[in-house]
Amino acid sequence: MRQKIVVVDHNGGNLASASTSVTFAAQKAGLAIDVIISGAPADIMAADRLILPGQGAFNHCAKAVQGPLLTALHAATEAGTPYLGICVGMQLMAARGLEHGETTGFGWIRGTVDIMTEAREAGLRLPHMGWNNLEFEPDAHPLLRNIAPGEHGYFVHSYALQDYDPADVIASTTYGGKVPAIVARGNRCGTQFHVEKSQHVGIQFLINFLTWSPSNMAVI
Repeated sequence: MRQKIVVVDHNGGNLASASTSVTFAAQKAGLAIDVIISGAPADIMAADRLILPGQGAFNHCAKAVQGPLLTALHAATEAGTPYLGICVGMQLMAARGLEHGETTGFGWIRGTVDIMTEAREAGLRLPHMGWNNLEFEPDAHPLLRNIAPGEHGYFVHSYALQDYDPADVIASTTYGGKVPAIVARGNRCGTQFHVEKSQHVGIQFLINFLTWSPSNMAVI
């Protein structure tokens, strides 16, 4: 059976590259999918899986995902549709963000997205840009299948999830301090790193997402 994958169009960047990457991942895994880029609520509700790429500031992306689009994202994921947020798409899962003022997030996971103070205090450059290793326990989650601890993802960000629930973080990286790299709660997950720029690790993660069958519904 073919899956309908909707890359959520919120007038942001990385839409085409995310679409291309998920198509390549499906081909590599021998999966039959149709990928569309859309912000139409009807397409969101009809999707088998949702991917929200994020590029730019938290408040800009949050304001772009409002009204009927946000209502559809809540309804679809509450009904069990798997969701993947990439970079700011992951950050939006949090309760709030403090980039350019306080902005309400989706509230799907606990936490605040704020400037990476520990990195700044350690004299590290912001934005955090480049390849960093992923730290996690082997076989800790189905989304980590065939990815080895220590492999690298490509990060570009100055803000990160803080004051989070450790149970929601399935992989971290270190940049001045511990930084959540992958979160998952129920049928909703997100990566702080750009899977579409992370070569074989990103493609394997997308394969895992396309074949993921969450056992629990999301909890709001």
